[in-house]
Amino acid sequence: MHFKTIFKSFKNKDMLKRIGIVIGILVAYRILAHIPVPMGDANTFKDAVAGLIGSSDFGGFINLISGGGLASFSIILVGLSPYITSSIIIQLLTKAIPRLEELSQDGETGRRKINQWTRMIAVPLAIVQSIAYIYILYQYAASTGSAGFVPTTHDWILSVTAMTAGSIILMWMGELITEQGIGNGISTVIFASIISQFPATAASLGQALFDTTNGSLSVFGLFEIGVDPTVFWILLGFIIALIVVIYFLVKINEAQRIITLNYAKRVRGNSAYGDIKSILPIKLIAAGVVPVIFATAFLSLPSLIGQLLTTMGNGAGETLTSIFTAPSANNFAELYPEGINGRWFIYPALYFILVVMFTYFYTSIIFNTKEIADNLQKQGAFIEGVRPGYATAEYLDKVVNRLNLFGSLALGLIAMLPFITDYIFIALTGAPIGLSISGTGLLIVVTVALENLRQVDSRALMVTYDDYK
Repeated sequence: MHFKTIFKSFKNKDMLKRIGIVIGILVAYRILAHIPVPMGDANTFKDAVAGLIGSSDFGGFINLISGGGLASFSIILVGLSPYITSSIIIQLLTKAIPRLEELSQDGETGRRKINQWTRMIAVPLAIVQSIAYIYILYQYAASTGSAGFVPTTHDWILSVTAMTAGSIILMWMGELITEQGIGNGISTVIFASIISQFPATAASLGQALFDTTNGSLSVFGLFEIGVDPTVFWILLGFIIALIVVIYFLVKINEAQRIITLNYAKRVRGNSAYGDIKSILPIKLIAAGVVPVIFATAFLSLPSLIGQLLTTMGNGAGETLTSIFTAPSANNFAELYPEGINGRWFIYPALYFILVVMFTYFYTSIIFNTKEIADNLQKQGAFIEGVRPGYATAEYLDKVVNRLNLFGSLALGLIAMLPFITDYIFIALTGAPIGLSISGTGLLIVVTVALENLRQVDSRALMVTYDDYK
């Protein structure tokens, strides 16, 4: 990274304008996060939302990526999940339908058409998810007796319209950020959502740190500092652990295998060049955080179904919910009154296995070795010691599978950090501590921050290019 160049680019009016637009959009997004859904009294759903977040790992994850939109029952409750789901559907269909695959390779025109279809599919998905969220929350509130009204057809239409509009506005904001050329808009919005949760966490930790009811921290018996000694050492340990985890996250995210390419003959204009070498970088975790999101969503379905069955009076719902609910500090005492048992390991084990499986699955979609081998052959490129065509595709398959083996295990361990931490504290103190920053959230923050910094660096080099002539 060229940090001097980045700071120098801030003198450029166009650069400042782009950064100002992005900041303005993110501020508008945070304002939307505090506009409640017009469904009776917003406080009516407070207990229902708290119950959903506490009892469902998916509920907590949706609240995280929506910037607290679920907890505040705001119009952006649905968030960007319809657009993300639509994008995944289009990617899968592109690989399955030859006509779509041809369209995706048809330059800018084809990409615009595919993006338009992605937006169109996102609208009905947003409507369906809006109805599902309101229904689940209302049924949960009704079962606990906190819902003091029966929503009318007008209430349903107004609420679903507001939530759908909120999701579409977020999608539009993401595209506006992308147009500024200093980061992917959708990823930046999700990044801002997660970051927005940090001040509240820091405030609660600061309050606990400076509470001297149980005494102050003594420094070698010479003087005292007005902080709680127990909280101080716990926070110090977490900060050190956080720095170590972020360091390894950056290393794992940036890790790649470099394959050297040789060009027997390369034509540029009217000139031909020979003996030219290039590289083909293959990332260790090419799938990014998508496998973790897939695994979370997949495991959340049995839990949500169990909650629906429970509200309908079906006894099987409680069993289904307890098995497929992520063990956490919020539900540990209720689900495991006698302490940790074999059932505690079911959810983490399934979670880890699904992350590994989805890493292989999604990498195979976004990294088509046969297509890459064909493109290399058309360009006259080859890997030393490997024949072009089918043999190159086989070689790339072996390389990607080896990288996936380590990458998927590393991604699974990152996603398992909250469970590992909770297990350690259960063994030591008999109760989990509960992490507000999950491994998934931390991975998203690090990945998006690095990608956006890379794009800002490229834009900075562009706007300061004349200074180096």
